[in-house]
Amino acid sequence: MKFRPCIDIHNGKVKQIRGASLRDRGDQAEENFVSERGASYFAGLYREKGLSGGHVIVLNGKDSEYYLLSKRAALAALLAFPGGLQYGGGVNDENAGEYLDSGASHLIVTSFVFRDGSLNAGNLLKLQSAVGKERLVLDLSCRKKEDGNYYIVTDRWQKFTDMKVDRSLLRELSGECAEFLIHAVDVEGKQSGIDEELISILSGFNLIPITYAGGVRSMEDIEKLSAYGGLDFTVGSALSIFGGSLELDEILRRIELPPLRGGNDNI
Repeated sequence: MKFRPCIDIHNGKVKQIRGASLRDRGDQAEENFVSERGASYFAGLYREKGLSGGHVIVLNGKDSEYYLLSKRAALAALLAFPGGLQYGGGVNDENAGEYLDSGASHLIVTSFVFRDGSLNAGNLLKLQSAVGKERLVLDLSCRKKEDGNYYIVTDRWQKFTDMKVDRSLLRELSGECAEFLIHAVDVEGKQSGIDEELISILSGFNLIPITYAGGVRSMEDIEKLSAYGGLDFTVGSALSIFGGSLELDEILRRIELPPLRGGNDNI
């Protein structure tokens, strides 16, 4: 179990938002916190504490008037912590090199690979050729539908795919990338507690690392995650540096920080 820090950038600012509220139209989102500090400040903080493996995400779409401002903030964060942060937001095979050259350790991708409701194998192969599987993180962030199952959502969590997040999908895709990043979008930013139903699907999977994000609000939630086993995690709105009550150093004192896992999943 490893704590993975985050930097979310929207409209050029480091923010914490309610994930399900994000809209391209008008660049809107319900905000929990907006920082007056730049993204590079948080990257420098994580670097000082030796917290590698976190992610910086641009939440604006490429057609947004704020996209270039958000992108510049993300690049500044990568340069402030070379090799320490993963980058996500509009990644494709043509621009991947720019982010790697700026210091990203890995690239996080959703919409370029999961298109028109399903997996685009051609685009996945293009990215693998450009980046290498060992530097590719597949974002399987998901929401629950009326049938009770979780499905990958794309385009800043606004569009459902037909890709159901279950153990079969995890096994299928684990050979295509280095890690998974999975936001529980329905609880993201609400500080309402973790999504234990989703976590029960993810827990114990050890072919490649999985980072869970969404709803962590207390040390009790972190202890619950630890009890499930096998997941790294991130904390957003609940952290004091993002306006919450949880102290970063308190979290680090309470958990072990082992190296990234690998292994064999026999389930």
